[in-house]
Amino acid sequence: MNARAPVPCPEMIDIRDRIDHLDKQLVALLAQRQRLIEAAGKVKPARQTVRDEARIEEVIRHVLAEARVQNLSTDIAEPVWRQLIESSIAYEFSVFDKR
Repeated sequence: MNARAPVPCPEMIDIRDRIDHLDKQLVALLAQRQRLIEAAGKVKPARQTVRDEARIEEVIRHVLAEARVQNLSTDIAEPVWRQLIESSIAYEFSVFDKR
C-alpha cells in the first residue's frame, strides 16, 4: 500500500517530492560508499585494523568542516555520520570475516 500522509498545504507536495528525490540520490551515494567499505574489508591485512579510531575522528572532522561550509547543522551531521561509520565498520567486519 502506498498511502501518503495528508498534506497540510499545497507547498508540501513539492517539498516532499524534492525530499524523495534527494533520498534516492543519498541511497545511490551510500551504495557507492558501501562498495568502498567492502573493498577495504577485502584488503585490510588484519581484523584489528578494521576499526581505526584515528580515522573515525578524521572523517568526523572532515564531515563537520564540510557541514559548516554547506550550512548543514553539525547537530544533524555528526550523529548521522557517527551512525554511518558504526554501521560501516560492522559491515566491514562481516566482509573481512568472510575472506
